[in-house]
Amino acid sequence: MRKNYIDNLRWGAIIVLIIYHAAMAWNTWSEPNYIFFESNQIISSIVVIFSPFLMPLLFVLAGISTKYALKKRTPRQYLLERVKKLLIPFLFGTLTIMPAMTYLADCYNYKYTGSFLQHYKVFFTKYTDLTGADGGFSMGHFWFLIFLFVISVLFIIILKVQKRIKLKHKICNIPITFIYLLGIPLTLFHELLSIGGKSIIEYLYLFMIGYYILSDDDVIKKISTHRWLILSVGIVAIFTNTYLFLWADQTIPAIPIINTITRSVSEWFMLLAVMGISNRYFYKASNITTYMSQRSFMFYVLHYIWIVLFQYLMSGLIIDNTFLLFIVPVFVSYIVTFLSCEVCIRSHVLCFIMGTKNIRKTSDVT
Repeated sequence: MRKNYIDNLRWGAIIVLIIYHAAMAWNTWSEPNYIFFESNQIISSIVVIFSPFLMPLLFVLAGISTKYALKKRTPRQYLLERVKKLLIPFLFGTLTIMPAMTYLADCYNYKYTGSFLQHYKVFFTKYTDLTGADGGFSMGHFWFLIFLFVISVLFIIILKVQKRIKLKHKICNIPITFIYLLGIPLTLFHELLSIGGKSIIEYLYLFMIGYYILSDDDVIKKISTHRWLILSVGIVAIFTNTYLFLWADQTIPAIPIINTITRSVSEWFMLLAVMGISNRYFYKASNITTYMSQRSFMFYVLHYIWIVLFQYLMSGLIIDNTFLLFIVPVFVSYIVTFLSCEVCIRSHVLCFIMGTKNIRKTSDVT
């Protein structure tokens, strides 16, 4: 049985990314970005609020989806599907979309004057901080695809080992307190095997929690029952984390430690909260949810290039109005991303290289 709340959560998280990535142009922590305007604590708070749980949620959902996928597919079939769904779009994005994004970044940040084609050489030969803000090589938002692909391969190996040693797992009446405590390792895992601030150990752990624990209907019902308490804890942790990170005096030794703890608490409790709320209120399928689910992955692939492009273009037109400089590129990026999806989803070739089912093919099957 298809879990509609999982699909709805996935596209809901992905659609927020335009606002999230647009806000990075005002970050206050000196992180290089494709387009950087100035530091702004209010706009930066959008990033700090969503960053603890947005991408972790997608890894948990991937783990849950894997549980259902492996009921219908062999490990070999599953991995082949991962190649089509993740590896091919990663290569496509890295070879085509990322050079365009880093070209615009180089033009804006470092006044690059060469052509786009000439910049391809810069992209593939300049290796610095991997952010792409200086025109050098970057995976950009496609890091998620390669991380998820590697984690999927690792997890199949884990399952094979589990099967070989005949280790069985069975979810049986897990108390809600135990579910809360599953978030504790996140504090420890956050810096392990971290690449650009993204820990493959942390995301593997979340993937496995999704597969082994949160794929169980009874566990999700229990989380849904306590959803408002969990959400309350998550909101308090989120705003405490945001205050500590953006406004507190970081020279006080205790602040970074407390900040790390509040980040992990907000990550886990907000993740649980949105899952419980979605299971309770957004479990139905409709024309809108089906439409969004069909295009969510393609939306992820395409959205960032439009943000960078329109921020680049608007920077020369809107100079002194921060509100418009934020809102206009976001609004136009949503429109153009959806239009791009409508064009691409009707092409068998573009659907294949972006890991998306062609709607004509889907209609024929239906």
